[in-house]
Amino acid sequence: MSFFLTRQALPRRTFLRGLGASLALPLLDAMVPAATAATRTAARPARRLGYLFMPMGCDQSRWTPRGTDDTLSTLSPILESLAPHRDHVTVLTNLELRNAYPGSHATSNSSFLSCAKAKHTESNDYFLGTTADQLAAQQIGQETQLPSLELAMDMLQTTGQCDNGYACVYQNNLSWSSPTTPLPYEAHPRVVFERLFGDGGTLAERQAALRRRASLLDWVAEDLAALRRRLGPADQARLSEYLDTVREVERRIQKAEADVAQNHLPADLDRPLGVPAAYADHARLMLDLQVLAFQGDITRVITFQLARETSNRTYLAEAGVPDPHHPLSHHGNDPAKIERMSKINAFHVSLFAYYLDRLKHTPDGDGSLLDHTFLLYGSGIGNPNVHDHTNLPTLVAGGRSFGLRGNRHLRYRDPVPLANLHLTLLDKAGVRIDSFADSTGKMGDLFRPLTV
Repeated sequence: MSFFLTRQALPRRTFLRGLGASLALPLLDAMVPAATAATRTAARPARRLGYLFMPMGCDQSRWTPRGTDDTLSTLSPILESLAPHRDHVTVLTNLELRNAYPGSHATSNSSFLSCAKAKHTESNDYFLGTTADQLAAQQIGQETQLPSLELAMDMLQTTGQCDNGYACVYQNNLSWSSPTTPLPYEAHPRVVFERLFGDGGTLAERQAALRRRASLLDWVAEDLAALRRRLGPADQARLSEYLDTVREVERRIQKAEADVAQNHLPADLDRPLGVPAAYADHARLMLDLQVLAFQGDITRVITFQLARETSNRTYLAEAGVPDPHHPLSHHGNDPAKIERMSKINAFHVSLFAYYLDRLKHTPDGDGSLLDHTFLLYGSGIGNPNVHDHTNLPTLVAGGRSFGLRGNRHLRYRDPVPLANLHLTLLDKAGVRIDSFADSTGKMGDLFRPLTV
């Protein structure tokens, strides 16, 4: 057994274990001892950080909120899907990445989390900087099974020179654990599921074990039955909801794999084999895996690349746009092309809205996962037609339990380093550093009450 049935509270790091499986649990009342001062300390929610990268900038005229005040009373066309969550969202206007110049797709990607200047090289002597997520992983990530989780939607890992003399590594990787150590991402839901819930044996052995059984939950049935006998009604309901989500995510992964085997779907250079055929289904599955990773406290730091810079993916089914994204982003100020690009931008934001909804409706302690998670959504490019890195499309969300205010639009008269935002979110998440890259200070206005 992986836990002991005593009168003591369950450890927060309780796992249900079976052959080739290890199931982390959500935060339950049974993990909190009797109500004492020590209890209140034990019940404090974990602080989490999530970063979502949108490639190739946006149409600012359809991104920027239209209201004249400092609230989100009038959302822009691109941000309309965030309406149900406006009280949890802040839009920041006029942030910049000075170290991303001279403008390029490679430096947009590489500087988004590092705010560092990439060494201009086509070889393997690349040099950047440690990214914000990895600074968090070094501190708050040491308390979890996975210090961080790096995810993406594309499997293409090109080598050599990709953009204006910059090595492809800058365009491939968002996360760097040191200036010379880029971290590879994962785009395959099955592999991510295995990282979250696999245990023992080689990766191939665990995957084979998962394929042989109907569900991972079958292999933790003994531990699960013993745990249920110990839990009260509220915890039993919370556990059932969590297990239902795990089972449903696993079912969707299995269905995608079966569809490939039965229909012999053609390989796609950007899309890994064995994932849902539709981009939207794949993306939502990856987002649901992130919710499970946070809910089970398997990790507290996640990065997610919605698409690579220079991606030629089309979004006909999702946004009614048949044009490849990258050529469309170089619109030459053609109004028709700008409008089609904005539809792709709006679709990507709708995925963020889906993520917010899932986090909002997932209980965590005395609130929700959204209350206890700081989220940053944005791009390293402002206007993609000219590859600039000023006036970046940027959103922050969540973190209400730690003072982050929502329903606001913060407009800055002069450009503010994106590094200031990273420094601020790291500080609020419990990562203590004096400065970050080219930061000039923290952004306290994110946490001050709004006067209207």
